[in-house]
Amino acid sequence: MSTDQDLLADGRLTDGLLAHPYAVYDRLRDSAPVHRVTGPDGSPAWLVTRYDDVREALANPLLSLDKRHALPGGYKGFALPPALDANLLNMDPPDHTRIRRLVGRAFTTRRVEQLRAPIRRTADHLLDALGVHGSTDLIAAYAAPLPITVICDLLGVPDGHRRDFRAWTDVLVAPDPARPQAAKEAVVAMLGFFTQLLAAKRKEPADDLLSDLIAVRDEGGREGSDRLSEDELMSLAFLILFAGYENTVQLIGTAVLALLQHPGQLAALRADPSRLPAAVEEFVRYDGPALLAIRRFPLEDVTIGDVTVPAGETVLLSLAAANRDPRRFPDADRFDLGRDATGHLALGHGIHYCLGAPLARLETEIALAALLERLPDLKLDGDPGDLRWRPSLRARGLLTLPVTY
Repeated sequence: MSTDQDLLADGRLTDGLLAHPYAVYDRLRDSAPVHRVTGPDGSPAWLVTRYDDVREALANPLLSLDKRHALPGGYKGFALPPALDANLLNMDPPDHTRIRRLVGRAFTTRRVEQLRAPIRRTADHLLDALGVHGSTDLIAAYAAPLPITVICDLLGVPDGHRRDFRAWTDVLVAPDPARPQAAKEAVVAMLGFFTQLLAAKRKEPADDLLSDLIAVRDEGGREGSDRLSEDELMSLAFLILFAGYENTVQLIGTAVLALLQHPGQLAALRADPSRLPAAVEEFVRYDGPALLAIRRFPLEDVTIGDVTVPAGETVLLSLAAANRDPRRFPDADRFDLGRDATGHLALGHGIHYCLGAPLARLETEIALAALLERLPDLKLDGDPGDLRWRPSLRARGLLTLPVTY
């Protein structure tokens, strides 16, 4: 065990980690498998950084996501009302199994592939708006509106509410210390939004995922054992919309940045776009959308690496550190579209593997394919050292990505 005071002042995760996550993780991973740290809210936690340990822990049924197993005073993550908190990120089997079965049908690789043409149309529409040359913030103009449009279309969210949801999500993921009430206000606004949306869908069902989930709730399920409570229904809608937007916008942004900073690999990908599906695996390994997995709580004392973590304490599994572990990926800090990046943990592992992974992969592939075809002279606008990153451990991503084309 190590607190590594040189890297994390007082063991605090946020000190230095946000500015230089991979340098910090490299040293933490080398010095010890598990570190006693202070979470973002000031509470104690155990940080796991090595690939084998993280992978094993992600699939360990003794590490619960249910906050009811947490000791008082531990780090729990988001503070949400019950109507938004009864989601897959806080559940263990059998509830997790039941709800994932209900919604999982919409996110199979086969079903998601049917969205390829609509996603490409959305990408082309956004690029049409940019024109053939100029400068823009690629996050605001492209990387953000693409996934919010796709996930809102899938759920059936009206156009007029999409900008609001983006703003609420940004506040939750990276709270502003100068506006301590902003996160609470965003939660209240989202709760009201989903309450009204569910009422509207009940009144006028449509051909969308949310209407299907409401039918499951109100009709008692298509299968005798399938049930959704009202809180579970609203929480599921919140999670699909939140995660479906948040993870993909970050992934598209960091993927474009990696290509622009490695022009040789960008040129090779332009020359052979068929490599894009495999390239997405390296994008997500090299600089994925999450520094940490959802916190876990041991149901009993658990040994990770050479440390025994007491039951109920908070365990934080570093996906980013695991994906840069040279024991698993040789020369792991090098961006290499030629490497075999399969086996990365950026989207999880085990029963809690990211439900929307097929959709995130497809959106990123299509977003990059459209850029490669239509903006052949895409370049960073300014010094890469001036790029600003979200001040958040929950979602690693760029605030802006200024480019010329």
